Amino acid sequence: MRRILPVIVIAQFFCTSLWFAGNAVLPEIITSFHLESGFLAHLTSAVQFGFISGTFVFALSTISDRYSPSLVFFICSLFAGFFNLGIAIDSVSSVGLLFFRFATGFFLAGIYPVGMKIASDYFQKGLGKSLGYLVGALVIGTAFPHLLKSMTLSLPWKYVIYSTSSLSALGGIGILLLVPNGPFRKQGQKLELSSFLVGFKKRNFRAAAFGYFGHMWELYTFWAFVPFMLSSYKNYYHIADLNTSLLSFLIIGFGGVACVLSGLLSQRFGVERVATISLFLSGLCCCLSPIFLISPSFTVLIVFLCFWGLVVIADSPLFSTLIAQFAPEETRGTSLTIVNCIGFSITIMSVQLINLLSTKINEKYLFVLLAVGPILGLMALLIKKRESKIV
Repeated sequence: MRRILPVIVIAQFFCTSLWFAGNAVLPEIITSFHLESGFLAHLTSAVQFGFISGTFVFALSTISDRYSPSLVFFICSLFAGFFNLGIAIDSVSSVGLLFFRFATGFFLAGIYPVGMKIASDYFQKGLGKSLGYLVGALVIGTAFPHLLKSMTLSLPWKYVIYSTSSLSALGGIGILLLVPNGPFRKQGQKLELSSFLVGFKKRNFRAAAFGYFGHMWELYTFWAFVPFMLSSYKNYYHIADLNTSLLSFLIIGFGGVACVLSGLLSQRFGVERVATISLFLSGLCCCLSPIFLISPSFTVLIVFLCFWGLVVIADSPLFSTLIAQFAPEETRGTSLTIVNCIGFSITIMSVQLINLLSTKINEKYLFVLLAVGPILGLMALLIKKRESKIV
């Protein structure tokens, strides 16, 4: 039993390294395939759209509730790694690049939410702490390609792609061999196409889901544009030796520590309270970003971005915990998956909006728009709290 959580965490880290593998080597991809610089938003959105499509299919078919989630995780890790290799093909077109990222995202739908489902089947008490470790692994896995790139500057960019695909396969094998079905798993008996909607009938579930949606409006856009923020600062102040890849890894990767800490804090102060505070702080960072993005002090900028990187993700495992706790037991995996589906749909709108406005709005004011998500998420949580008091 003791080995279960470490295995899930390591597997989640290995497999989710696929998520930003394309983003980490985007400058090289743009040069190799003669693409426009705005391809960042399209590449990011392709993965997100694939993930959305995958989570919708998985939720509609209730796959992770009807079949062994460990087997689902394993199969998806192999397919995700295989399609990730597609962007390393020399003759691939820009459409082909987007397809391979889409397909990678599609099978990531059988990794991230299914990993949370596996954890919830093992850990009913202290689920917030367990999911803190799990989402922390996702964060570090997401940031890892940036570190790989900074470590392999003397090697061809395709080594980042080869490495992340290999890690994905290893993660899937680890889950299959070492993590059997959990003791608290309740298997869904039949296919019910409407079962993914059941959770939304519960007030607590809806509030947690809407809090998560507000968090997602901000999260992936922040992650996607961290290199853009650093590059803009580098150009503004004409800094020659700024390692944007390493700094991007640190800013995003620190969020993994925040997930673990928020999970531990939730045991003392409550899951919902810690999630609400984190969502408020990340929204505050959005509002204050114009002050720091052109700060003459590079140290001040990095401290601010690292703090933002901490609070922007700290609430993620806590919202997932609330969703898992308030979801019907027989459709817990499906409920987690459909909320992920909607949440990642929101990230596409956010990424594309910021990309569209990046040529029309001064860079220092651009990310204030991300505060819309946290504000709406906080409103949903406050409304639920007020209704609870009335009842």
